[in-house]
Amino acid sequence: MLYNAVSNFIQEREQQKPSEMSAEQLQETYNQQGYISGLPVLNPAELTDARRAFAALEEEFGKEYTQYSLHNVHLQYQWVLGLAKNPRLLEAIKAVIGPDVVLLDSRFICKYPTASGEPSADRPDGNVRDTQLPYVAWHQDMRYWGIDGGPVLSVWLALDDSLEENGALKVIPGSHHAGMLPHELATRQGNMLSVNQEIPEELVESGKSVLCPLLAGQMSVHDGFLVHASDPNTSQRRRCGLVIRYVPPCAHPIHDPDRPRKFLATVLACGTDQFNHFSR
Repeated sequence: MLYNAVSNFIQEREQQKPSEMSAEQLQETYNQQGYISGLPVLNPAELTDARRAFAALEEEFGKEYTQYSLHNVHLQYQWVLGLAKNPRLLEAIKAVIGPDVVLLDSRFICKYPTASGEPSADRPDGNVRDTQLPYVAWHQDMRYWGIDGGPVLSVWLALDDSLEENGALKVIPGSHHAGMLPHELATRQGNMLSVNQEIPEELVESGKSVLCPLLAGQMSVHDGFLVHASDPNTSQRRRCGLVIRYVPPCAHPIHDPDRPRKFLATVLACGTDQFNHFSR
């Protein structure tokens, strides 16, 4: 029943572009299906500047590092903080959680083309088997964040087109309503999740998954309980984006002596913070 309601809701909303939705419609869509995709953020000049700046980081650190290790560099580079505080991006976040927004964490994630273009023992066309390529297993972000008292919103701000062939985000609409699902150690090699976990296959309604393609400069945003994943990049094109997590100031870290968490990179993105739950 829930999936049918969500499916009907998605079909209705597909007739309307996200950029045409009011704040109330954005909130209703997010609450119902757990995500919004295809929101325009960066204009062509802003996108060009961001891509040029990221290319400089690739040149400085190397692609092996920039694939996943540029973590919380919004504290170091003003241009990254500018992306995270972009007014068009924050309008969508404020529509969901209100006028007060804390930037919790950021990370660049890149899936680089890994096909060699030369014949190999793996496949006659020279491409590596998909099972050897980096991917992101089905999971929920809240499994790792240790946040209570408010939602965690995850943004993918696309620096490159994010399409099916280069490993775009895929989601299970409405799955955030189910709460936390069990996670276990992933058996397939290449999982980019740092703790290498995944939701057991039998608990994932993968037949109901929806692909969330983005053009460079657009963004998606999803709930911390939404079940989501992304497949390997089997194309010759990079897929790079800035992942940004936002919370309302009322949210707070869970006290867990077995896994203490510190959030040392938080920034007040907009509004005011009357709670001061995070060190800044």
